[in-house]
Amino acid sequence: MTTSRRDFLKRLSLGVGGVTLFGWGTRRAQARLAEKIEEVAGTPAEKVARDETFWFHVQQAFNTDRSIINLNNGGVHPAPRIVIEAAQRYMEFSNGAPVYNSWQFLRPRKELIRQKIARTFGCSPEEIALTRNVTEALQIALLGLELKPGDEVITTTHDYPSMKNALYQRQKREGIKVKTFAFPYPPRSLAELTELFARQITPRTKLILVCHITNLTGQIFPIRDICRLAKQRGIPVVIDGAHAFGHFVFEQKDLECEIYGANLHKWMMAPIGTGFLYVKKDRIKDIWPLFPAPDPLSDDIRKFEHVGTQPEYLKLAIGEALEFHHAIGPKRKEERLRYLRNYWAKALEDLPGVRILTSYQPEQSCGIGTFTVEGLDMVKLREKLFRDHKIYTINVRVPAPKKGEKDIIAMRITPSIYTPLQDLDMFIDAVTRSIKKGWPA
Repeated sequence: MTTSRRDFLKRLSLGVGGVTLFGWGTRRAQARLAEKIEEVAGTPAEKVARDETFWFHVQQAFNTDRSIINLNNGGVHPAPRIVIEAAQRYMEFSNGAPVYNSWQFLRPRKELIRQKIARTFGCSPEEIALTRNVTEALQIALLGLELKPGDEVITTTHDYPSMKNALYQRQKREGIKVKTFAFPYPPRSLAELTELFARQITPRTKLILVCHITNLTGQIFPIRDICRLAKQRGIPVVIDGAHAFGHFVFEQKDLECEIYGANLHKWMMAPIGTGFLYVKKDRIKDIWPLFPAPDPLSDDIRKFEHVGTQPEYLKLAIGEALEFHHAIGPKRKEERLRYLRNYWAKALEDLPGVRILTSYQPEQSCGIGTFTVEGLDMVKLREKLFRDHKIYTINVRVPAPKKGEKDIIAMRITPSIYTPLQDLDMFIDAVTRSIKKGWPA
C-alpha cells in the first residue's frame, strides 16, 4: 500500500473533521469503510463488485437523498461526504478574508491539485489546465484551434450538443464545414467504429471531435486507434471525456491523445463546477485561450485558466475526491459500475419489445446503459416511474443509425457505487409491470 493511500485511509477512519460537521455516526461509518477497504485489498475487482457488504459501507460515505431513487448519476454526481466537508472547510476559510485567504493561500495550493490530476491521468502537470467543466475545457480547444474557410471537422451524431454547437458557430461565422455521421448501436466491434471514421476523412479534414464514451448509449470509442489514424494524416483530435474520467481505468498513454477534456463532477465525484483540459505540451502553443491571456500563444497551460475571479475552494476539494477514488480502487469502481449496468439490463432484455442499445462487451461499455421498449411511450414511462415510485431517470433521443430511419426515444440508466441492489430491483419490477400491462402505450 502506498503512503498516500495509507494516510488517506487513516484520515477516513478518523472522520477528517467529520465529527463537527456530520456527527459521530458518520465518523464510525467512515472508520468501518476504511476497514472494509483493507479487507478486500487482495481480492479481485470482479469479485468485490458483487460483494454487497463492501458496497454497503461505500454507500454510507454519501449523504444522498434516499427519498428518491436516483438513476441519473451520469448527469452530475453527488460528492462523498468527505469531499463536501472539504469544500465547506475551504469555503469558510476563503470567506473569512477572500482577497487574502483565497488569493494568497488557496489559489497557490491548486498547483498540488494539478499535480494529483496529472498523476491520475498519467501526464505532466504542465499539461493540465483546471477548468469549471468539460464544456469549458473543450470550447477552449474547439474555438482555439486554427481553422480556415472550407476546412472540415468530423464528428458523430452522438457527440454532445454543446461541443457541436461550438463547431456550428464556427461554421456560420468562419465558413468551416461540420460533417457528422451515424453509427450502429451497439456496433459489432470497436474496429467498425475506427473504420467509420476512416471513411469520413478527406483531404479537407482538419479536425476530429470524438467522445471517449457517449452520453446517449454509453458507447466507448477506440480512442487510441482513432488518434493513430488521425496522426498519420496530421489531423488533431479533440476528445470529449466527460463521462470517462473516474468511470473506468485508463491513462493518457493508453489513448495516445493530444487534447482531452473531462468533468470531475461526474464519475470522479468532485464538487460541481470542476473539470480539466489536457493538452500535450508541444500542442499548447497552437491553441488560443477562450478568455484572452497576457501571452495567448505561449506554451504555458495556465493561459487557459484566465477566467477571472472564481471559487478556488472548489478546486482544492478535488484533492479529496481523487483520494476517495483511489482508496475505493479505480478498478473496483469500474467493475461495480459495469456489474450494476448488467444487473438491470440483463433483467429487462428478454421482456417483450425491450431493446438494449448498449453493448455488453467490456471494451465497449461500462456503467451507462440505455434501453427502449417498442410500443411504449418512453417519456410517459419515465414520468410514471417518478410519479408512482420516485425513481428518477432521463429520456434521451438517440440519432437513427441510418438515413431514412427515425431517431429512438430511449431511457438512460446510470446507477452508481452508492446505489444498492434493492433500488435496482424496484426499478426492474416497476418497468416489468409496466411492460406486461402494456402501459404507457
